[in-house]
Amino acid sequence: MSTRIPQFDLAPDWQQPPGPHAHRDVSAVDVDSRDRVYLFTRFDDQVLVYEPDGRYLRSWGRGIFSTAHGLTLGANDRVYCVDVADHTVRAFTPDGELLMTLGLPGHASDTGYVSGKPFDVHPVECVLYPGGPFNRCTNLAEAPDGTLYVADGYGNCRVHKFSRDGKLLHSWGEIGTGPGEFHLPHGILVTADGRVLVADRENDRIQVFDPDGHFLEAWTDVQRPCDLAADQDGLIYVAELWRPRGKKSFVHGVALTDQPGRVSVLAPDGRTLARWGADPVDRTAPGNFIAPHSITVDSRGDVYVAEVTFSFAITPGWVPPTAAHHQIQKFVRRP
Repeated sequence: MSTRIPQFDLAPDWQQPPGPHAHRDVSAVDVDSRDRVYLFTRFDDQVLVYEPDGRYLRSWGRGIFSTAHGLTLGANDRVYCVDVADHTVRAFTPDGELLMTLGLPGHASDTGYVSGKPFDVHPVECVLYPGGPFNRCTNLAEAPDGTLYVADGYGNCRVHKFSRDGKLLHSWGEIGTGPGEFHLPHGILVTADGRVLVADRENDRIQVFDPDGHFLEAWTDVQRPCDLAADQDGLIYVAELWRPRGKKSFVHGVALTDQPGRVSVLAPDGRTLARWGADPVDRTAPGNFIAPHSITVDSRGDVYVAEVTFSFAITPGWVPPTAAHHQIQKFVRRP
């Protein structure tokens, strides 16, 4: 059976923020049951909500979060916000009413991790052993049955499985590059058939597990996968982060050439079907990517890609400050 490869057109200047409102980075994006778009913004650390045509609806959460990272819309449009610096996952109503908190705010689990230590490839080398929830957690996925899976990546090397009401059921993961081992489990997705896909970012792969964490296979034709999304046909969309020339991978060594950020479309079995955005000449041009960090697909098949351009690329001086406009892009699927 052949797979129809989708094609997309950029929707220029999609976001229409209110008057003086501005933000630097969009760390996460997802859509609710009505295709309204939720952005989790960094530095002001709040949730912004837009209509599918880009019209601003509302914002909430300012003053609650430490550092925005992941955002997922679950059943009944429950909004899960992952705070990497606060070591928590909070669940809200679509209007921002707090429903549940996973993790102890401000307290990291014991993994031996200490920030600021020297490293060779990435700071996750400072994780000495796996721990419980959470130490700099990254993203959450909800399974069709309501089970929750949390990737716990920057200060840990694990995936934690919870019941819908927040009871810890199981954790898995070790440090390394082998099956079931991680160097920064960053994005996570549960497919319609129950497989748990983990974006093992600094190992340049997507690991596939059954619902209980048993390793099934690894997809390796990806580059620093940050986030994963699935459309109604079961295709998998991957936001892949830029690796500048000279930076290292745990599995591929030193990058001898610049590897720009991109989006890849994969078949349900992991085969690569399409890619776009990896333009080494002008990554700041609309439709290309600087620091793709999150991705989602709405019911129409339109794709949204969020970027952390300021914290990832402008702060170290890899791109000029004028590139700060690269924060959220919408790609409309062709009929």
